[in-house]
Parts: sequence; C-alpha cells; structure tokens
Amino acid sequence: MAISRYRNSLQFINATEGYRKAFKKRYGEIGIRQLPVTLLKYPNQIEYNDIETTSVVWKRGDRFYKLASEYYGSPELWWVIAWFNGKPTEQHVELGEVVQVPLFLDEALSIFGL
Repeated sequence: MAISRYRNSLQFINATEGYRKAFKKRYGEIGIRQLPVTLLKYPNQIEYNDIETTSVVWKRGDRFYKLASEYYGSPELWWVIAWFNGKPTEQHVELGEVVQVPLFLDEALSIFGL
C-alpha cells in the first residue's frame, strides 16, 4: 500500500453545495477532502524594480530547475524564477528571451507573500 505524501498536510472538507450533492449521491460523503492553496501574487512594478536580479539569455537546453539549482542550490525552487518572470513553464520562454533571476531568495519569497 502506498503512503500518501499528503498525510501530514493540513486538509479540509470542501462541502460547498456542488460537491455536497455530487459526493453524497455517489459516495455517501458530504464533500471532498482538499489541501488549501497558497495564493501567490505577482510583484508590482515597484517591487519588481527593487529586487536585485541577474539577467539570463534563454538558450537551447535551459530549464528553470537548472537555473534554480545554480542560483539557489535547489532545483525545487524553479517556480520562483518562473513566477517572477510570469512564465508558468519553459515552453512559455522563447529562445533569446531575457529571463530575470532574483538573486536574494528571501526578498523574492516575501514579495510573493510567503
């Protein structure tokens, strides 16, 4: 039996009307168990200008996780660079496009509301 990676996460029962009706009918449950979602905000222009960044010209083979590993020491922080640039995936970045990498991770995270 697989162990859920969400076992120790805070969860809640979403019992809004749509879920309540669907799950009661199908499973006899009152709703669906969900994980809360952290809402991140994009930096406004002033915040964006105040963060010290380095520019990287996107080339073939570049990946957000590679940049995160190089600049932050952890590929798992790829989303910081993606979010800061408003690019959800590498497919949204064109070859030759300039990507800004926030140099100070704590500053970037505080702007995102974390």
